[in-house]
Amino acid sequence: MAQIVGERIMTDLFDQPRAFPYYDESASYVTVGGRFRQWEHSGWKAESLSWKNSCYIHTGLSGPVVCIDGPDADKFIAWLCTNSLKNFPEGVMRHAVMCKDDGLIAAHGILQRYDNGMYRHFAAGPWALYKGMTGDFNVRVWMEDMYLSQIAGPRSLEALQRASGEDLSDIAFLRYRTTTIAGKTVEVGRIGMSGNLAYEVRGPIEDGPAVYDAIYQANREIGIERLGWRTYLVNHVEGGFPQQGWTFGLGQSYDPGFRKWIGEDHFALHGQRTGSYDPADNRARQRTPFEVNWGSAVRFNHDFLGREALEKAAQSPDQRRTVTLRWNAEDVIDIYASLYQQGEEYRTMDLPTTPPWSHGMLEHADRILKDGKLVGISSGSIYSYYFRENLSMGCIDEELATPGTELIVQWGDFGRRIKDVRVTVDQFPYLTAERNSDVSPATTA
Repeated sequence: MAQIVGERIMTDLFDQPRAFPYYDESASYVTVGGRFRQWEHSGWKAESLSWKNSCYIHTGLSGPVVCIDGPDADKFIAWLCTNSLKNFPEGVMRHAVMCKDDGLIAAHGILQRYDNGMYRHFAAGPWALYKGMTGDFNVRVWMEDMYLSQIAGPRSLEALQRASGEDLSDIAFLRYRTTTIAGKTVEVGRIGMSGNLAYEVRGPIEDGPAVYDAIYQANREIGIERLGWRTYLVNHVEGGFPQQGWTFGLGQSYDPGFRKWIGEDHFALHGQRTGSYDPADNRARQRTPFEVNWGSAVRFNHDFLGREALEKAAQSPDQRRTVTLRWNAEDVIDIYASLYQQGEEYRTMDLPTTPPWSHGMLEHADRILKDGKLVGISSGSIYSYYFRENLSMGCIDEELATPGTELIVQWGDFGRRIKDVRVTVDQFPYLTAERNSDVSPATTA
């Protein structure tokens, strides 16, 4: 049986260490997941341009990291992940996908294995902790409090080199190594959610403010932005990266055993079930790896949790995939116009994301129609100031996933006034400039 190390109950909100410093400047903050997060700094327009014009620094994924070691650690991780994890040395990152018995995604996030046999699973919730504690594997599981600062945009490599004084251009995609920033040893990994050049910097939570400040101060002159939680989710939709708790539900929260283990008052179990889909429809708010275009992360060369269900899904003629949906501007304007008309208005579209992720998990799901027939689910609705367009992610029937296909999104909340919005299937990802391509060796700045 597994052994748990340390407490799994969060400390008092005001006693928790922060991953970022406070500055004597105007800013707003919010509590998400039981922790203070930076909400907004220079405004959502400027922040949403940061990963196209220069770069940003964001710490919203800081917090508890699941750690695993012990005699059965390799077997446990192989059973938990749909990925093939052979040839997994230190210095390599994997986007690990974990499913439930039904083949629906329970958790996903970056997984790292160290030479001492320990694993760390970042920003994925406590699913691996739960399975380690309740399973029959001889593993030890615990949580470490770590900061996770994301630096993304065309000048992100330059920004980290300015802060560290070291050439970091040798770090390939999905690779990591250590360097020093602000006198602290940090892990630098090449991965990001914006779709373009991006990195993560990680270390013990108590080092977070000093490392953050060093990166920020070293790069103010090149236009680095402090990206807040309000605008962060725009980059997932523009960059084509589906995200649990935002574009689809946190699958672990639907598992009865997990719910009992974590406690019914845990924030992860209280999502905002909005949208034109019936709130009672759990399936509309969950995804298989195939439905979010992660089929390459499913390898049937080993036994894993959810394999039987995914084998059936892979052979099903009724396949769905995720696409970008570009919304008709006239229909969006009509939604706002209803605020100035008598009677029930349409659901308001907040800027730049709807619904805003200001508390709990998001489980928004809107119905997608083709010629009156239900063909998919829309979620992750954003306004892109860069493109001057409203976009969302659509999980739709595969035969409709060709760019140019015209569909209808039923915008609104179940049982309330609904607006049929014309949408067009477009390229996925939508942001194609400055993709996360190889970088050439560079001199330190």
